[in-house]
Amino acid sequence: MSRHCCISGREWRLKEEYSTSTEQTATESQTPAVVVPYAATELQALVGTHDQNLRLMEDALEVKIVPREDQLQIYGRPKPAQAAEQLLSRLLAIIRQGRGLTDSDVRYALDAVKREAGQEAEALLSEPIIITHRGKPIRPRTAGQVEYVRAVERCDIVFCIGPAGTGKTYLAMAMAVSAMREGEVSRIVLTRPLVEAGEELGFLPGDIMDKVDPYLRPLHDALHDIMGADRFHRHLTRGTIEVVPLAYMRGRTINDAFIVLDEAQNTRPMQTKMALTRLGLGSRMIVTGDITQTDLPASTPSGIVNAVRILEGVPGICVCRLTANDIVRHSLVQRIVSAYDEAENQSSPAE
Repeated sequence: MSRHCCISGREWRLKEEYSTSTEQTATESQTPAVVVPYAATELQALVGTHDQNLRLMEDALEVKIVPREDQLQIYGRPKPAQAAEQLLSRLLAIIRQGRGLTDSDVRYALDAVKREAGQEAEALLSEPIIITHRGKPIRPRTAGQVEYVRAVERCDIVFCIGPAGTGKTYLAMAMAVSAMREGEVSRIVLTRPLVEAGEELGFLPGDIMDKVDPYLRPLHDALHDIMGADRFHRHLTRGTIEVVPLAYMRGRTINDAFIVLDEAQNTRPMQTKMALTRLGLGSRMIVTGDITQTDLPASTPSGIVNAVRILEGVPGICVCRLTANDIVRHSLVQRIVSAYDEAENQSSPAE
């Protein structure tokens, strides 16, 4: 059955609900509380596969949304109906930008509207940082990510701290590639500490680069996605992109470069200081880390925590803190992070 048939069938089903249910008529007017106009070409993207977007909105806001010719009719109590109108208007604005509407776009806009966080919902309409080699725009998708991008625009060193899935590394890669494309820097230097995630890997075969490649692979993957594997490897060969272990940074002064220190929660304080002092003329740096997932020994302080404590407020240095509200991975990731945070908060007083 075609999508149009599914939509028509749904219209008929909802029409029947409103015309025959005396119980519902007692609590909801037959006249829509709110009407949102749309173009026929926008409906398919808005409702989603098998109407999943509309179902999600209806369940979360406790309203009924019925597509009619050139308008969406919203039935329900005034306040939820107005929230649904606000949500649909923002999602239509995304579609009118020529963007595909993703599940995370819908969920984030819905959460922002439910919290009455208008600034957060408006983040969905932000300009792209860069267009990937496949023509996909990369843009900040939450209010926290917008502040992250703005911080990089105004500060030469930016610390970005946040849980998994908030786009810390991916946006840093996108901003680095954009800066090189625009001629703001002549090269990109990406680095990470070589720390295993809670298990000993033992001896790794191959030369030194083969041994460190598993640790640096996430940075490779992000750049493959943004610029394409062929272009990325050409930059590697020419030296305009370096992906190196943090230990190899000592003694260098890096000029005219965009430097990204990733996974900095796994650096020791002196390592972080060493990395920060590599900054040369015309260079910028982003330092990212998730302080809830450090792989250092329990007695070892995290370099990024120490650096933020010392350097926050220094002119030219910005600190951006992302939260679970900025998670843009699978919706379960947000719930996982929140559950772990809650469990940690409950156990803290007893410790």
